[in-house]
Order: sequence, then C-alpha cells, then structure tokens
Amino acid sequence: MKNSGKLRGKTLFITGASRGIGKAIALKAARDGANIVIAAKTAEPHPKLPGTIYTAAEEIERAGGRALACIVDVRDEKQVQQAVEAAVAKFGGIDIVINNASAISMTPTLDTEMKRYDLMQNINTRGTFLVSKSCLPYLLKSDNPHILNLSPPLNMKPQWFANHAAYTIAKYGMSMCVLGMSEEFRDQGIAVNALWPRTTVHTAAVEMLSGPEGALYSRKPEIMADAAYAIISRDARDYTGHFFIDDDVLLDAGVKDLAKYACYPENIHKLATDIFLDDTGPFAKL
Repeated sequence: MKNSGKLRGKTLFITGASRGIGKAIALKAARDGANIVIAAKTAEPHPKLPGTIYTAAEEIERAGGRALACIVDVRDEKQVQQAVEAAVAKFGGIDIVINNASAISMTPTLDTEMKRYDLMQNINTRGTFLVSKSCLPYLLKSDNPHILNLSPPLNMKPQWFANHAAYTIAKYGMSMCVLGMSEEFRDQGIAVNALWPRTTVHTAAVEMLSGPEGALYSRKPEIMADAAYAIISRDARDYTGHFFIDDDVLLDAGVKDLAKYACYPENIHKLATDIFLDDTGPFAKL
C-alpha cells in the first residue's frame, strides 16, 4: 500500500515500537515524514531479540521521520507521563496513539503463575488504559486524533477462554478500552479503534516462542503496518468504535495483492488463522 502523505508532521506515540509490528507501523508513518515517539523498554540489546529504542530511532529517521526514543515500561505511570511530556516538548503535541505493547502467556489456569497473570493485566489492559489516559489531553487538541489498540474483536465464544483464560481476559481488556473510550470520546472527535491480524504474523518475538517454522504459515508485520496506516489516515469523526481485521482494511482500501504480505507467497492458501477469529477470511479465496 502506497503512502499518501497524510501523516506528514503528525506525532505518533507508539508503545513497544522497538521491534516487530510496532516498529513496522512506525516506519510506515515515518515515510510520510511523521514524528514517532518510541515508547518501549528495550534500551539495551536483548540477548535473543534484535533492536533497541535507539536502533529503531535510527531506522525511523533514515526512513524520513523524526524520532524520540523514550524508555517506557507501560506499567509505570511516572515513565509514561514523562514520555508524554517529552513528546509534547519536542513535537508540540500528540495526534495518534498506537497501543501495541503486550504480554502473552497462553497457558491454562493451573499453569498460569499469578506473577504472569499480573504481568499480562498490567501491560495489556492497565498499560493501554494508562497510555491512552495520559495522551488524551493532547489528543483533544489534535485536528484528527486517533487511538488504535492492537487487540482482537470481542469474540465471547467459550473456546477462546477455555485454554488460556488469563491471556484472553488481559487481551480483551484492551478491546474493552476501545468499546468504552470510543463512545466516551465520540462527540469530541477522537477515533478509538482496534486492529487485529487475520493470520498469524511472524516477528522475531513470535519466532522465539514458536520457532522459525511459523513463518511458513504467517504474514509479515508490514500487513499490520499498512492496515494501521489506512485506519489512522482516515477522518477520525467518521471511523470510531470498530474492531478492524487487517486484510479487510486493505481490501477496502483497494489493495488487491495480499499474497505479497505472506512470508512465503506460495503458501497463501495455508496461512494460519489467528486466535479469536472464527473464519478463514478472504485470503483463502486468493
């Protein structure tokens, strides 16, 4: 999907943007000349995962954007507030929030340690609420403000709770923020939406959890970046309270070649549907 230039000069506050989907969204916006606040924990290189907030900042500036690297644990209210204040001081405001930071442990109840339960709740649900709340005073001053949470549609079928209730509760907490805040701020013109991938998306973090073979049945992070770009480029007053799926967004935007997003285009008919979704979607027909 080609860039339109609509995000030029806009300031995006992206959590977890040092790698993976968050960084892909940042780079997509940077090609428009956007300002990117990289709000993530990774200041020092991870032993198994590439990238830090500083290497991400370098990539963003090479892509044409302006970057501000902030050490942020979204569980820490003081760190979040300091990053927001630094963003406003450097760029003059905040126009778009991408709540991407997330913790995952797809374990059954008896195998879920409470420290892991607390981690998921504090990063996914509480972190999303905190970052959104902290940015809202500045979003209210923007001419086209968006909050986009990378979280699933609220699918209440028991199968999505049975094997990993703790993770589902935490992830759905992000989606409930969409449900509530979109209605709360509808009249003020702030769009609050969710975006979720139709298929599994292959990142370095996912590879560490599931192995490199997962790429055979997955798409690249760029599909989420292109879909996020399409959403946050829209008029905020016209699109709020939606639970978007990445390929639906792109098809609606006129993208016809979804095969290019597959890690292995020859496996286009073997892509694995992501959790929380009941259907195989349009990719199976291509």
